[in-house]
Amino acid sequence: MMLRRVVSLFLLLAVVSANFGRLFVCAGFGINQKYIASNLCENRDKPWMHCNGHCYLMKKIKQAEEKEKSEERQTQKSLFQESYLVVSSEVKFHAQLLQIIATPYCSDFQTPNPGAVFRPPQAG
Repeated sequence: MMLRRVVSLFLLLAVVSANFGRLFVCAGFGINQKYIASNLCENRDKPWMHCNGHCYLMKKIKQAEEKEKSEERQTQKSLFQESYLVVSSEVKFHAQLLQIIATPYCSDFQTPNPGAVFRPPQAG
């Protein structure tokens, strides 16, 4: 019972993380904004631009979107299946086989009383 819960939570987190990659990038930026602005920002030498690490954030968002697009393409490629249909131009019926097959059908069979089998529904 506990194992099922752990596995289901793990699968749920895997699905959510695949769909909310951009959210995780923004959350990571919000948590580490001071460090990013002082060490990783391309415009840290230009304080008049007031970038504060947003250039780094935009770069990471673009990377996340490109990663999602490439994963989507890979998924589409794996789902794509080619199917071939071989069409035969000739259909041959062998007359000897058709003559051998006989159906046991007796045309003189009569139902003794069709009213006993086929009755209208009765209310009540």
